[in-house]
Amino acid sequence: MTKSLKLIATLLALSVYQGAHAASNAITIATEGAYAPWNFTTSEDQLDGLEVDLAKVLCKKMAMDCTIVAQDWSGLIPALNAGKFDVIMASMFITDKRLEVMNFSQPYAIDPSSFAVEKDSELGKLISSEKISLNNPEKAKAAIEKLRPLLKGKIVGVQTATTLYEFLKTYFGDDIEIRTYKTTEQQDLDLAAGRVDAIYGQRTALAATLKNDGFQDFVIAGPGFYEGLFGRGVGAGVRKGDDELREKLNKAIQSAIADGTIKQLSEKWVGVDVTPGN
Repeated sequence: MTKSLKLIATLLALSVYQGAHAASNAITIATEGAYAPWNFTTSEDQLDGLEVDLAKVLCKKMAMDCTIVAQDWSGLIPALNAGKFDVIMASMFITDKRLEVMNFSQPYAIDPSSFAVEKDSELGKLISSEKISLNNPEKAKAAIEKLRPLLKGKIVGVQTATTLYEFLKTYFGDDIEIRTYKTTEQQDLDLAAGRVDAIYGQRTALAATLKNDGFQDFVIAGPGFYEGLFGRGVGAGVRKGDDELREKLNKAIQSAIADGTIKQLSEKWVGVDVTPGN
């Protein structure tokens, strides 16, 4: 088969798949299943968490039958575009880079990111609830320069292939050693064992980690950064061209914001309201 014929066959197969869920009123939603409390796998091998509960609510609002499955983080976008599922709900930031290969719903959560470190460290003294937008370059630069000498030479753990990693690389570069992990569970274990000096992540996920046994000597430090490189918030990812499904998700998310569902679920799972605009 020539390259042209292969391309046509691939496009036809994908278009048939994309139309199938609309015709059957059924979709498959993928999450990571390893990012508590946003999404995780229970001891009974069941998916649970904020995004799992929210996915069920959105499906009910869209009057669609949904199957929720787990997919490793690194394979989420390739598998979406290969047609293995229809939607990603995995605490994924809406960024310009990702928008080159996929589309997103409107954001359903805004969650700033910070460091988790030993409370007795110099950085551990910078406990702050301040949120700083990277779209405010002057204020963001001042905050980052305050952190830089406290982090210089330190080993910082972060999940690989994430915007969190891009933030560390962009703003701290060679000042720190960035150690990447396939899952946040792995980086958390290394923090507790003292194999890294800090980890970087969404504040709500870090807060959940620090509630676990073995983390009583750690705190969330530094301001919470958002926007800019972190994009427009957390959204549901869909394939390019799947505009009908994207619009249904948008309407369902708008309804979940308006009726307080997202506020209720986020306060239940992460302890704070992560509703966009809050």
